[in-house]
Amino acid sequence: QAAAGGGRAAPRACGVHNVCRLLTRRAHGFYARDAGVAHRKNLGLLRKIMCQESTKFKNVWTTHSASPIAYERGRIYMDNYQCCISSIAQEPRILYQKSKCAKSEKIEDALLLECPLGEMLPSPSDYKASLIVLTAQNWLLRLSADSGEVLEKVYLAGSCCKFFRYLSWDTPQEVMIVKSAQNKLPAAARQAGIQKTVLFYLAVFQVLPLSFIGMLEINKKIFGNSVTDVAVSNGILIVMYSMGLVRLYNFKAILEQFMEQPFDLGQEFNWNGQVGVVGKYPFGLPCNIKITDTPPLLFEASSLENAFQIGGYPWHYIITPNKKKHKGVFHICSLKDNALAKNGIQDMKCCSLEPDWIYFHPDMSGRIIHVGPNLIKVLKLKEVKNHADQMEIAEDFTIVANRENCVNNTVTVTASGRVVKKRFTSLDDDPEQETFKIVDYEDELDLLSTVAVTQIGADGRAHLDFHCNEHGILLKSIPLKESWDVTYSHEVYFDKDLVLHIEQKPNRRFSCYVYQMVCDTAKDDD
Repeated sequence: QAAAGGGRAAPRACGVHNVCRLLTRRAHGFYARDAGVAHRKNLGLLRKIMCQESTKFKNVWTTHSASPIAYERGRIYMDNYQCCISSIAQEPRILYQKSKCAKSEKIEDALLLECPLGEMLPSPSDYKASLIVLTAQNWLLRLSADSGEVLEKVYLAGSCCKFFRYLSWDTPQEVMIVKSAQNKLPAAARQAGIQKTVLFYLAVFQVLPLSFIGMLEINKKIFGNSVTDVAVSNGILIVMYSMGLVRLYNFKAILEQFMEQPFDLGQEFNWNGQVGVVGKYPFGLPCNIKITDTPPLLFEASSLENAFQIGGYPWHYIITPNKKKHKGVFHICSLKDNALAKNGIQDMKCCSLEPDWIYFHPDMSGRIIHVGPNLIKVLKLKEVKNHADQMEIAEDFTIVANRENCVNNTVTVTASGRVVKKRFTSLDDDPEQETFKIVDYEDELDLLSTVAVTQIGADGRAHLDFHCNEHGILLKSIPLKESWDVTYSHEVYFDKDLVLHIEQKPNRRFSCYVYQMVCDTAKDDD
């Protein structure tokens, strides 16, 4: 093609013909003309600058609110998404401020929608970030992320359902699920013997352009009486039961098999005696997917509190045996044959108020992160030597809390020589000892971030640490200036050169602290 165009074709680097090596070299930026090379180089430079000793993170802005504060990709949302503040500028600034909305217009949930790469979209506004919000009156709105302008609106609830409350991704940035609250009858109706078999409604949308795929109901007659919750993720319908059972079904197959009639937004329809327009008030959306028979079961497992995760390579899942005495014990098993991996029982034997937690690493490496009060283990799956069909769990690296100065003697001697014995042993998450509270992953900089807290008396101190994601080496530590009370709820976001801490205090009081990277070789108390 280059010859036909009169140009000179670029030779393959160093004569590399192996696909894996080519992809690895491309990821490392060997090919200057390759898409994304400049971006990768810039992020690499940002990581190096950020981890320099002279680089500081300065608290540039603090605010307080009587309503929840949310953060999404450089934007801080306050007053139930009526106020949007950009955190990218040198000092946060208001992008838009709407007038206070009525209680009926309260936003129940929201998702940030970003433009897909390499696709032609019908409207110029589709190429900019937008916010999809769900209101208390069952309106689904797409708002401009920069101005708050309403770009699209869809009315969800017709005669079938009045309480849509939750937004989630089936496929991130592609397929969205709108879920209703659980359909419960009033106590008087139950006492009168009235029964309602529909537990949840799920509305499914393709995004950008926003299009309606279908609506279905989760019915007791099909899935059983003890269903407590449902979710959809990566083409899988996940149904949870009161006794700890989790069942997985092929969601795409359900849509194809039980779709009665497809509908488009804005289309006039005559459905079950109703005449209206799809997505318009007062008709809303038709329930056009009717599950008439139990779909084929893909997989089921029993786990304490329905805790169930899938990940790794080859596919494995993590559960806790379904008995209270096993809380804090995690089993890692093969999805193929349910075989427990070698060393697949992970138990930190923590004596703590808050339990340890475990999950598959979000970097898609197939590793597993297990977090305890004073220890973070990053685990990996690998083949058992001489047994290629069996996997074992091995330690990749560990991160240990700094408790060097902590002495926990059960016997002490006073100045007068009297021996004093303690009647109790300190908990592993004793606030006076450094304890891990948050572990997160920054994908663009490939850094593992941890928040560790020590509280002495009423004054708690926290620091955010950056670790090399590959080896766990500590690269940077940032002290947070504000006091940290371990009894409050906290969220910490690390987004490239920004650190944001949201704190929820009693009586619905919220605080937000914004830190930005400052490069200054001069000594500065800030």
